[in-house]
Amino acid sequence: MSRRSLLAASAAAASVIGLPRTAAAAETKPAAAGGGTGQMHLAPARTQVSALRNRQISSRALLDQLLEHHARVNPGLNAVVTLDIEGARAAADKADKYLAATGRTLGPLHGLPLTVKDALETKGMRTTCGSTDLTDHVPDTDADAVALLRAAGAIIIGKTNVPTLCQDIQTSNPIFGKTKNPFAEDRTAGGSSGGPAAAVAAGLTPLEVGSDLAGSLRLPAAYCGVYALRTSRGASPIVPTRGHIPRPPDWLTSSDMVTLGPIARTAADLALLLDVLAAPSPADSAAWKIRLPAPTKTRLSQYRVGIWADDAYCGVDSATRNLLNQVATALRTAGAIIDNSTRPVDMATSDILFQRLLYATASATATDAGFADEIKAADAMADDDPAALFLKSRTMRHRDWARADEDRQKLRGIWADYFTEHDILITPAAPTAAVLDQTSVPVPQRYITVDGEKRSYFAQTSWINLASPVGLPSLVLPVGKTAEGLPMSIQLIGPYLSDRTLVSVAKLLAPVLPAAPKAPALTA
Repeated sequence: MSRRSLLAASAAAASVIGLPRTAAAAETKPAAAGGGTGQMHLAPARTQVSALRNRQISSRALLDQLLEHHARVNPGLNAVVTLDIEGARAAADKADKYLAATGRTLGPLHGLPLTVKDALETKGMRTTCGSTDLTDHVPDTDADAVALLRAAGAIIIGKTNVPTLCQDIQTSNPIFGKTKNPFAEDRTAGGSSGGPAAAVAAGLTPLEVGSDLAGSLRLPAAYCGVYALRTSRGASPIVPTRGHIPRPPDWLTSSDMVTLGPIARTAADLALLLDVLAAPSPADSAAWKIRLPAPTKTRLSQYRVGIWADDAYCGVDSATRNLLNQVATALRTAGAIIDNSTRPVDMATSDILFQRLLYATASATATDAGFADEIKAADAMADDDPAALFLKSRTMRHRDWARADEDRQKLRGIWADYFTEHDILITPAAPTAAVLDQTSVPVPQRYITVDGEKRSYFAQTSWINLASPVGLPSLVLPVGKTAEGLPMSIQLIGPYLSDRTLVSVAKLLAPVLPAAPKAPALTA
């Protein structure tokens, strides 16, 4: 019997289960609430890790609290699509026994139960990336990032939902269906890390690892009211990407622009997970290390801040403009030097270059026959055809890609010059708060509305993709809410390798900016 057939035949008995089959989760016993730990599963990740380390709560008790929360919350949200309850309990028990026997932890995430995005291969756990071609795919090895989590002592309890092969900016697929926004059922959770962001927002996991090529990490964070960091990427990423789908399972390479990064409910928790993830791949760890620079400033008054609040290329709504005005006022009050006329690059030029590089890198996994057809169609297409940018970029000759890459390096130089006079740049995260979900609408017919004006569906990512082609770190943090109660967010962009500085600035900003709302699942 083939492995695929064996998996299909044993699916009903497997300990790794797909939701919404939640019977196993519903059977979990609630942990004792004594000692003030009855709601520990909803505390910040740093608090949970400290409680585990100090034996205020066991990993097994924390896991059971979290599973009980899953049984109540996830059926209406559909953020977590696979659970390995048996495996998680065994790992939690092992962590507890190790701490009791040795007095030492397994690592900085000792005994912490968390989920990972269904795009990251996870050993022994169903990993589909929302594709029916991978319905029964159970990897033999972990993605490098998942291996780093395990090495840090984390307990991987399950997988969170994604659009098919991460190729949409909302989250739905034919295997698991749609993930809902944790604040409003009619709004999108974003994509492709919609399941991870919704799960963090709703308290289904304290931390998540999202991936970001075209805003896939930061847009869902903005729409779900949580923090997210797209980490720096130069010739190589600072967080290893091997084992991320797409590319297909078992590929050793990934896109030249994809990054992985943390999602959390606080900036401090971003820092906790960044410390684990910013590392060479396990295969390289014996030879070299990654040491990100620490922040050199401790007060907002020390920062030179550019604020890019709006742009004709991707105009924002009135609520977002008002939010950026509030941010500028708060920073001035704190003594920061503000430049609100800043324009480090031309947004249209940057966005078109990004699209060309995006379409080119996505062609790597095309079939030979399909790619041959695309080449033929592109060669016959006029440059001004509406589909020309996509097809001609996807099939560009290597010489043309090398020229585009040279343009990218020049753009990196422009940004580097900008950051000699500015410490950070603040922009909108998106033109609006979470837009209406359009899962049932064909992609060509989708659009968003900005102050009553129809705009391109993909305009949602124009602001956050300023950082994408040039590999700069970009942090989305929740700030305030709309009149309807939806969370709003801003974006911080910093120079290459300033990831820790962005997290530090986010910590400093949180007390002086309007608080973001908490998802109902956290307060019910």
